[in-house]
Amino acid sequence: MSNRTPAEVFPPGEFIRDELQARGWTQGDLAQVMGRPEPAINLIINDKRGITPDTATELAGAFGTTPEFWLNLDNAYKLSKVVVRFSEIRERASLFESAPVKEMEKRGWIKTTDSIEGLKLALDSFYAGIDIENFKVAARASTEQGRVTPQQLAWCVRALRLASKIPARPYQPGKISECKENLRSLSAFPEGVSKVPDVLAEFGIRFVVVEHLTGTKIDGAALWLGDGWNKPVVAISARYDRIDWFWHTVCHEVSHIEHKDSIALIDVDLFGDEKRNETVPEIEKRANWEAAEMLIPGEKLESFIIRKRPYFSKVSIIQFANANKIHPGIVAGQLHHRLGTYKTNREMLVKIRDILISRALTDGWGIQVTK
Repeated sequence: MSNRTPAEVFPPGEFIRDELQARGWTQGDLAQVMGRPEPAINLIINDKRGITPDTATELAGAFGTTPEFWLNLDNAYKLSKVVVRFSEIRERASLFESAPVKEMEKRGWIKTTDSIEGLKLALDSFYAGIDIENFKVAARASTEQGRVTPQQLAWCVRALRLASKIPARPYQPGKISECKENLRSLSAFPEGVSKVPDVLAEFGIRFVVVEHLTGTKIDGAALWLGDGWNKPVVAISARYDRIDWFWHTVCHEVSHIEHKDSIALIDVDLFGDEKRNETVPEIEKRANWEAAEMLIPGEKLESFIIRKRPYFSKVSIIQFANANKIHPGIVAGQLHHRLGTYKTNREMLVKIRDILISRALTDGWGIQVTK
């Protein structure tokens, strides 16, 4: 017998039968040649017992082959029986690599299914009609520049899906300054955040809140529904429950909308370490500057810093905030940012998330919006 490689995969027992027939042997003859009980030979021939190294050596001696031939034959047959399972696992793994499947199922974004076909259909439906190539990340050094992760993409798509449910007037880019003024007028009290969705909708900008997914570090995004520039969306994650974070993020995204910076621009780690500022893209520096100016004109804040440095008392911050009709927490937040001191007056950074999600279309914190 030659050490041939079979074109098809057959169990070792088929080859043993062929060899017995070629020699005119019975199973009893082979058992006697190999010095094994006949029932043991029968189990091997009927593929109820695998080929061990000892068995492979004995078969090689009986039929004039090599032990490797029988071991390879047995392994090939066993692998052929699990190749379908391997293919299924690889396909399921690729789906899990393309999207945060378990979180999407948990949040109700896609239906839970054990079927690969069911999962593919659910993901195809979720991402249908989305131009993924136009999604960009505006990130600091902590995230690879410009690369959108599956988690970030899923978050943005969910935000767009929610935004498509919101009625809004036609977008009025010529009135963006008026929109910013109206937003600014809400910043003196925490309750003002509840009116932000209505003010933005009045000027044609849809507003949604989507709790961030694990590891995304998303603060917000400037998005556009459809193919043109006539249906802008501001989406925020509210991952920091602070009044300064909220207002800076909203104003930052409005700046992106005003300048049409991208059809889908995701802002990650907006409140990152200022020492990494040189890694921030120019459009992000501009959006940060415009957001800060919109809330507190730079010359006014600079004058306040010069007059009060190095000690900024709560009383002086409150007086400055009242004079500028803005919440003290926003002043404290900008001081933290400008001076790099983040431990003082943090009690002024009041929580606003519950106020916000009581009025804004929200996905997260136990709130689910049906499709």
